[in-house]
Amino acid sequence: MVQVKWAQLAKDDLKEIYFYIARDSVKFAKIQTLKIRDKSKILAKHPLFGKPVPEYRDNRYRELIEGRYRIIYKLVNETRIDILTIHHSAKNLVERKME
Repeated sequence: MVQVKWAQLAKDDLKEIYFYIARDSVKFAKIQTLKIRDKSKILAKHPLFGKPVPEYRDNRYRELIEGRYRIIYKLVNETRIDILTIHHSAKNLVERKME
């Protein structure tokens, strides 16, 4: 099993997503953030489940998709994955500083 660590940026992203959606519906904000967290749990057993991030030429950067959000993570080594950011798919990822 691989250790999955959440970078501070990813934690902050999840909070921002919650508060943005909660302006309209606290119920749906909870549902969306839980879906993102649940989806990321796959990585502990299946670190290569996500596909390579097309904006980067480094296969260590991978992503899982949950709704409109991209869970961007990095394969640090054989025993650790870092979730770097939760990124809305309509926004430009290249302009985002993740590390």
